[in-house]
Amino acid sequence: MVSSPTGNPVERFLNIFTEVKTGEAASALLLALNIFLILTAYYVLKPVREALILAGGGAEIKSYAAAGQALLLLAAVPLYGWLASRVPRRVLINGVTLFFAGCLLVFYGLAQLQVPLGVVFFLWVGIFNLMVPAQFWAFANDVYTPETGKRLFVIVAFGASCGAVAGSYLDSLLIGPLGVYQLMLLAAGILAVSLLLTNGVESRERTRGRDETADASTQRAEDEPLPEGNAFALVLRNRYLLLIALLMLVLNWVNTTGEYILGRTVVSAAEQAVATGTTSALTKEEFIGAFYADFFTVVNLAGLLLQLFVVSRVLKYLGVGVAITILPLIALGGYLIAAFYPVLTMVRWAKTAENATDYSLQNTVRQVLFLPTTREQKYKAKQAIDTFFVRAGDVLSAALVFTATTWLAFSTRDFALFNVGLVTLWVALAILIGRRYQRLTAPAPTD
Repeated sequence: MVSSPTGNPVERFLNIFTEVKTGEAASALLLALNIFLILTAYYVLKPVREALILAGGGAEIKSYAAAGQALLLLAAVPLYGWLASRVPRRVLINGVTLFFAGCLLVFYGLAQLQVPLGVVFFLWVGIFNLMVPAQFWAFANDVYTPETGKRLFVIVAFGASCGAVAGSYLDSLLIGPLGVYQLMLLAAGILAVSLLLTNGVESRERTRGRDETADASTQRAEDEPLPEGNAFALVLRNRYLLLIALLMLVLNWVNTTGEYILGRTVVSAAEQAVATGTTSALTKEEFIGAFYADFFTVVNLAGLLLQLFVVSRVLKYLGVGVAITILPLIALGGYLIAAFYPVLTMVRWAKTAENATDYSLQNTVRQVLFLPTTREQKYKAKQAIDTFFVRAGDVLSAALVFTATTWLAFSTRDFALFNVGLVTLWVALAILIGRRYQRLTAPAPTD
């Protein structure tokens, strides 16, 4: 991967994983650490969310609250766009992040007063875990050009993968000695530290921009609010953005339904193992827990390895147009296998390949797609796509499961075949997006 022997030792080391040019390592590593902290904060809050919603309302209330998040986003996304049209970039990012950190302090205070928080906190986490990462990636897209971002997002996205692992590990260490509510304070502190990194990267890139160009137009743009405009209208008026939105909706619909297929298969296997006495003395619950512990470990490890050693090479040698089709093709093969060989081993490895690729290659490509868009589209339209359209996919999956199990008596094979149909649409959307991305990033014709 190394293209040149120049650069400091850190840059030469990072060249093992992707092409890093002189002077680029510091900001890329700071951005990676930034999203690492944001994802760590979210994964620290996940067990708090689960504990409060399940203890306070049960699994049924949790499912209803998940659908409610999509409705809240219909108001939250336009509100974010309204704010982005009135304050500069730095104020927007600082203000939104501090708002979410401040909410955690309020929740902690209410918990000390014995105020029930289950549903409200569940809804809040659902907004936070979509809007704050989307804002970060909008900022990263704003910092880099398409050429630079395609190379360096590999490093930045690795920080996100590590944050998910670190947050879960912190929970296992701290939830016992600290308790559930104290984790809210920990997450708030982590978010505050992440802001220091955001401001550090902005100051550094602003200085570099002044050193590299005499054109002050970019500097002025960063210091000015975005134009007036509704985020959803931006998506609906632009075919490229609309295609990305539809892809994210279908992707999440497929993935969430796939998780249901896996869960259904695991439960069936556990019941059969208990009935035949082949569980090595494990109960049904212990069998399922052991399966998922092993499954998540393999998926996370595979995702990290793909992010480090495969993603940058796919983007460099095959390009975005090919990279965006890899996950749907893997999913297509996986659900065909699940449809005709619905045994746990086959479903497990098909879902492992899908999830590991989603968390690595697909996540990086998803961010790269916004590099050739305008600043307004990066901050406003990306919020709509990465929040509402993603959550809409979850809602459609829940509606499918409810309808198919209540009235249609779908088998596991039927769910897998339904996903095959959705993935076919996903492949078509990916091809169209890849072609439009190539047109948007093609060099301007010269006379």
